Amino acid sequence: MAAIKKDFLARDFQQVLRKYHFDGSVVVQTDQSENENNFLLDVAADHDFIRGIVGWIDLQAENAEERLAFYSSFKKIKGFRHVLQSETDRQFMLRPSFMNGISKLNKFRFTYDILIFPDQLKFIPEFVNAFPDQKFVVDHIAKPGIKQKNIEEWKKDIIRLARHENVHCKISGMVTEADWKNWKPQDISPYIDVVVESFGIKRIMYGSDWPVCLVAANYEQVLRIVERYFSSFSENEQQLFFGGNAIQFYKL
Repeated sequence: MAAIKKDFLARDFQQVLRKYHFDGSVVVQTDQSENENNFLLDVAADHDFIRGIVGWIDLQAENAEERLAFYSSFKKIKGFRHVLQSETDRQFMLRPSFMNGISKLNKFRFTYDILIFPDQLKFIPEFVNAFPDQKFVVDHIAKPGIKQKNIEEWKKDIIRLARHENVHCKISGMVTEADWKNWKPQDISPYIDVVVESFGIKRIMYGSDWPVCLVAANYEQVLRIVERYFSSFSENEQQLFFGGNAIQFYKL
């Protein structure tokens, strides 16, 4: 993890985006505190390339709706995320108190990012089915075990989840689930196949997972994986994947 044991700030990523001709990005929470929301809002105010923020609130709190109402006044706050992958209770997302918080999101037109490991995928159809009008996106294709070539169970769960049309998927974070030192694009392509075939071109979006991706690859390597994969797609389809779908999903 030494590659990411330092501060990464907006100016660092701005240089990366400019080099690879991206207009902007959505930044997503890492720390589960409202202090980070404030930090990201301050950073976004100084950097126009940050087009949206996915923040955090305690969705189980009694005042969750009050906090959502507060953040609805900030144009760049687009949605929220909880680090479900780290919860000891693998069915955390099905807790009544948590689901009550989720039920308040759509009132303020907020999205929800689903951050899970593959063992939690089996709980997500019930979770998203309870909120058919809520927009969800699965982060990092739910982190399948690419290094171990674990695909069959994950594939079944992804196909099942993709039947819910209010759910989208970020094609991101894959190198960190592969062999950090020896991964190859062909190790990752079968997993992208599953996501594209399941969700279709209008419910997928590119994500870099920068700077976490740096433990296994540089930004160019991450980008080239998907550029090569989608090179045979139409120009319109590529535009949807690399920006158009995110613009629509997050209302950027």
